[in-house]
Amino acid sequence: MDGWFWGVVSIFVFALGASVGSFLNVVVYRIPAGLSVLHPPSRCPSCKRRLKSYDNVPILGWFWLRGRCRYCQTRIAVRYPLVEAATGILFVLTFWAFHVPFPAIGYWAFFSWLLALSLIDLDTMTLPNSLTQTGLVTGLIFQGLLGWLTHQSFAGVASHLWMGILGAVIGIWLFDIVTIAGSIAFGQTAMGGGDAKLAALIGMWLGWQSVLLTAFLACVLGVFIGGGAIAIGLLSRRQPVPFGPFLACGAVIAAFFGEAIVSTYVRLFFPTL
Repeated sequence: MDGWFWGVVSIFVFALGASVGSFLNVVVYRIPAGLSVLHPPSRCPSCKRRLKSYDNVPILGWFWLRGRCRYCQTRIAVRYPLVEAATGILFVLTFWAFHVPFPAIGYWAFFSWLLALSLIDLDTMTLPNSLTQTGLVTGLIFQGLLGWLTHQSFAGVASHLWMGILGAVIGIWLFDIVTIAGSIAFGQTAMGGGDAKLAALIGMWLGWQSVLLTAFLACVLGVFIGGGAIAIGLLSRRQPVPFGPFLACGAVIAAFFGEAIVSTYVRLFFPTL
């Protein structure tokens, strides 16, 4: 019975995540273009015809339309259903990992912000202030609520708020230092200002220890993936690479496995602590 229950709930969570992913596709397209994410309703960016409700069904709608607009036959990028499926999977994994409703809901929001910012960074090499700032404020609210629900006291709220604020400050300072040092070392802008703001957002949600781990993981991913792309000729050495997706991946890993990674590191290198 329990297996059936969790299976049904997981299907519902996946559908919820896929629906959020559909909205994220709208956010990723409209915010860089300076458009409202709420109005007008979903429409084809080519012919401007409003889409039918059944065409907007996450993942399945793309297959029903065979990847083309119903009216003008313009090709619909396969990224749309992939983002919806990825968001659905991320929601299910979060639900399985955290179980307790409020942390899971909070991390659903956090991961959605990270996914939207990553895709925009890949498309435009920018991280919009409207998303980083609202994500930062929402993270502060999340920390306050989590502190109250966990400790049922104002001292607990203050502790969680302080942890989030400290994480945000360390995140933005860390990447400001990296930006300045990298610019001096390489003679060109090493990192955009949006990366520091994204690091602050991550620090607010995860705390100072996890934002340091996130930065380390992001650098490792950047070296391996960026270095590999240069090695096989996909990128030149001077070609700018968006760092936001690496930060987002590092943050997701830190959220799921941060405590295990830190405890393993301490056990291996500082066994006497």
